[in-house]
Amino acid sequence: MQRKQFLRLLGASLGVTAMAPLITGCGGGEDDEALAAFDRSATDSDITEALSAEEIAGLMYMREEEKLAHDVYVALFNAWGAQVFAHIAESETEHTEAIRRLIVAHGLEDPAANNPPGVFVNTELQALYDALVDRGQTSLIEAIQVGCLIEEKDIQDINAKKAEVMDEPDIVQVYDHLLCGSRNHLRAFNDKLLQQGMTYRATVLSQAEWDAIAYSAMERCGG
Repeated sequence: MQRKQFLRLLGASLGVTAMAPLITGCGGGEDDEALAAFDRSATDSDITEALSAEEIAGLMYMREEEKLAHDVYVALFNAWGAQVFAHIAESETEHTEAIRRLIVAHGLEDPAANNPPGVFVNTELQALYDALVDRGQTSLIEAIQVGCLIEEKDIQDINAKKAEVMDEPDIVQVYDHLLCGSRNHLRAFNDKLLQQGMTYRATVLSQAEWDAIAYSAMERCGG
């Protein structure tokens, strides 16, 4: 694919969405190490070369999608007080921060800068946030299922954006860390759902993909 010199006007024409700010709350260590690993790669490699339009769009979207996950989990923690939401919201803060650092390092404008919780540039993500929060406030079981849905969507989207990266090892490294974290989040929500006597039926991933992740051991996602 032909590489393109980044133009600042491109961001406005990509049609990507903006995700609201995240708070903290979950499985700490692996995400701290992921951020440290990114910092090392940012120091040791030239990350200022131009990105393709697809790579830029991927970073913009994932910045916002990770923020959406955070904001939904904060809202659901406030509704139900279940610690799983607080813990994973903290991890999502670190995920969206890792993407933000990539955006800044590559000289791009952060689409989520100064956006309050629950506010997004992308209208589809805004509608998704509103729908998921509404659904999650109907019952604790529904709230946990919302978490499951977000994580399977996140895994699918990160894989899709990663496939569009040509020769940017710093982006691939961060995407791989996010995938590891999302698999662990999926496992955590699946466990909570099983404790409620419910079995999740996958809607984004195939059921085989879901089961292979959900019923496998937690991973260490450090750098």
